[in-house]
Amino acid sequence: MKPALHDLVGATPRLVVALAALWLPACATSKPEAGKVPAGAPAAAEAPAAAAPEDGVPTTMPLPPAPASDFADTPVLGSTESERPNGPMVVEHYGTNPTVDTRVQPVSTFSIDVDTAAYSLARAVLVDGRLPDRAAVRVEEFVNSFRYDYPPPLATVARPEPFSVVAEAFPSPNRRGFHVLVLGLKGRVIDEAARPPANLVFVVDVSGSMEGTRLQMVKDALAVLVERLRADDAVSLVVYGSSAHVVLPPTSGADKASIRAALARLRPEGSTNVQAGLLLGYEMASERAGNGRVTRLILCSDGVANNGVTDADGIFATIDGRAQRGMALTTVGVGMGGYNDVLLERLAVKGQGRYVYVDRPDEARRAFVENLGGALVNIASDVKIQLELDADAVERYRLIGFENRHLENQEFADDRVDAGEIGAGHEVTALYEIKLRPGADRIGWLRVRAKTPGESASRLIEEELGARLVRRSAAEVSGTSRLALVASSFAEKLRGSYWVRNLAWAAIEEQWRALPAELRRRDDVAELGALIARARTLDTRGDPFSAEAPLATMDFDHLPVTRR
Repeated sequence: MKPALHDLVGATPRLVVALAALWLPACATSKPEAGKVPAGAPAAAEAPAAAAPEDGVPTTMPLPPAPASDFADTPVLGSTESERPNGPMVVEHYGTNPTVDTRVQPVSTFSIDVDTAAYSLARAVLVDGRLPDRAAVRVEEFVNSFRYDYPPPLATVARPEPFSVVAEAFPSPNRRGFHVLVLGLKGRVIDEAARPPANLVFVVDVSGSMEGTRLQMVKDALAVLVERLRADDAVSLVVYGSSAHVVLPPTSGADKASIRAALARLRPEGSTNVQAGLLLGYEMASERAGNGRVTRLILCSDGVANNGVTDADGIFATIDGRAQRGMALTTVGVGMGGYNDVLLERLAVKGQGRYVYVDRPDEARRAFVENLGGALVNIASDVKIQLELDADAVERYRLIGFENRHLENQEFADDRVDAGEIGAGHEVTALYEIKLRPGADRIGWLRVRAKTPGESASRLIEEELGARLVRRSAAEVSGTSRLALVASSFAEKLRGSYWVRNLAWAAIEEQWRALPAELRRRDDVAELGALIARARTLDTRGDPFSAEAPLATMDFDHLPVTRR
């Protein structure tokens, strides 16, 4: 049985595929080691700002302050002197994906990623009046920080589909001769009343580096989550400084006063032993795991580990595979200076969870309240995407982002290889740049593998991507696909990607202005426009590629195309 193809409403055809329980043979292709393009900081001549559209939406959006809330007195990280850099920020650059010749390698494989920390962290730095470190910019986390309103998967009584898949393509405004291919996944939505009871363990860093705004932000963020708990949920609280200890034994979600009181008592103490905190946290989680409960650890920290085992792989080597037994780990980052982005991201990967960064109260609400089911319940695990381009139809391609989620092609069908998880209602978006050959009648084939949580074997969907997905202009595609391109262009420009060195900040602002008016009015999209404008004023970097390849000689077809 083949999955059904559907078109979305209106004049915007998109491929919508419901994940069916198909057992299909995997593509057995191998993938040579990926080449990498040097990262740098391009600067292109700024074009004049576009005229204001006549739709009542401002073309220059003010950078919004933190919205009024119960925690309105909590300072926004990045806007206060106390949170200006007071130590190194540990980040890692994973390179920039190359443009690939399909005659040499037509297959691209990667793990999905639902983390959003890189965007929130960049926002905090920009609000503070600085550009983020290039290495801290992960394009996919910028793109996946926005809501795209993909259609939900088909619902069947016998077996609800875990997620739907959407695809559409349109001419790239950034790269001459190329099209942008947008791929989107939407997880099955679980009604709050139908959510399984939760067994939550808060693991909170109370070391000296968390003193002040950081620890207060953690208290406020967790308090937001506590308000949404039910009587059949349970919360435990573990803290760690030089050592770890239990502050709150398992407590019913109905006893919110006791949970809030335990959070209020937290005070900074000692150095930072993340290993001890997680070991004790997993012990607490194990006591109530099973019996239909969803078990999740929520680690809140600035990631600065200086006591015990201090690297993520070493820490998880001591935890004895508990993350693989259904006890997922969400990492919540706070702070800027003296912050370890690498450790917190890696802990989430090893813990089969996700990584978020909380820079203000409304980000905590977004992470824990707007989609509580997604924050707590995984509906698909080890989700892998493989795109095989038809070499007779596509000359070249580039995956935008996901550099640290790269998989070898043979790992796609290997169920022993870990990949990302999708929570209930979560959306995942990936973008490719593709250069179509004249007369192309299809793009290629999309394959997605995923496991039902708790199962060891993955299921596969495979669907042809036909030429009907290719639109003549960006105006013919959905506003949300164009939003994904704006978010990716913003990230690419911030990280100094070679592939956008011809793209001026003014052009990115114009792409934002060209979004549908109702989309630009949305708070998160309005803020994106303000952040782009802020980055434009701050970016005085030069073009590191100009000496070797002047911008006037840039050739998207031949310089530099990596044959790998």
